[in-house]
Amino acid sequence: MNPQVELSSYPGLDERIVIVRAGDEVDAVFVRTKRFNVMIDTLGTPELCRRALDLLEQRPEARPLVVVNSHMDWDHFWGNAAIAGRAPIIAHAAALDRLRDPATRQVLTDKASEESRFRDVEIIGPDITFSGSMVLNGGNLTLELIHTPGHTPDHIAVWIPELRICLAVDAVEYPIPEVWSRSADDLRLIRSSLERIRDLDARLVIPAHGRTSSPSTVAENLAYFETLADRVGRLSGSRLADPELGSASGFRLEDFVAIPQDMPSATLAFYRSCHETNLGATIEAHGEGRP
Repeated sequence: MNPQVELSSYPGLDERIVIVRAGDEVDAVFVRTKRFNVMIDTLGTPELCRRALDLLEQRPEARPLVVVNSHMDWDHFWGNAAIAGRAPIIAHAAALDRLRDPATRQVLTDKASEESRFRDVEIIGPDITFSGSMVLNGGNLTLELIHTPGHTPDHIAVWIPELRICLAVDAVEYPIPEVWSRSADDLRLIRSSLERIRDLDARLVIPAHGRTSSPSTVAENLAYFETLADRVGRLSGSRLADPELGSASGFRLEDFVAIPQDMPSATLAFYRSCHETNLGATIEAHGEGRP
């Protein structure tokens, strides 16, 4: 069953920016500029995206729409079919590699077998791609699309300098973000992306998960990885090789971050899995002499 879609905001958030919330699944963001509207991500199904556009009163004859896919994770772009042909879809060039990967369609096959809402999803890729960074000039607002890899190779964050707001999507997350793999290189990339977002000195930092706009989340994410590296660095070789290290006292998720008491069990299980991946990448980085 599709989650409920609602429009939301945060204290101090400019009225031209709207949080498009699909239950506890994911947040997209809608930005109104003088020249066009921008939707950052299209949610997890076309139906969810259509509901969002109806709530936003986005009509083809109104201000033109531009869509940005932050990255090719299912909950962020499977709604693309709802706007295909109506608006250009922009993504980082690395998104094309992910779309060519058979694993992308396997995720859809698996999820469609579990939930009927995914059975009419059509995977639609971007119309426009870029490398490095890209700027959308809306006249009164500028949206700088910044490549922030580490969570995924194709990840984009959006910086709006006039408002000092960073739409961090999954590069920042509460309670923790997840590195793409257990590779030391991916760990280095996510930490570098977090540092880049921190150095923007944003007034608000808005991730797609966690329902927060506090810039302190960036520092907390970096502190988590720093603490993880410090604790791993103190271990002997035999302890580093322990496959159960992630469940040992001092190395569990709750030993690094505070877990909200009302966090659903499925969500908690997901973040435990993220922590296991982050721990594996930190162990590999330690073995290579790179924290």
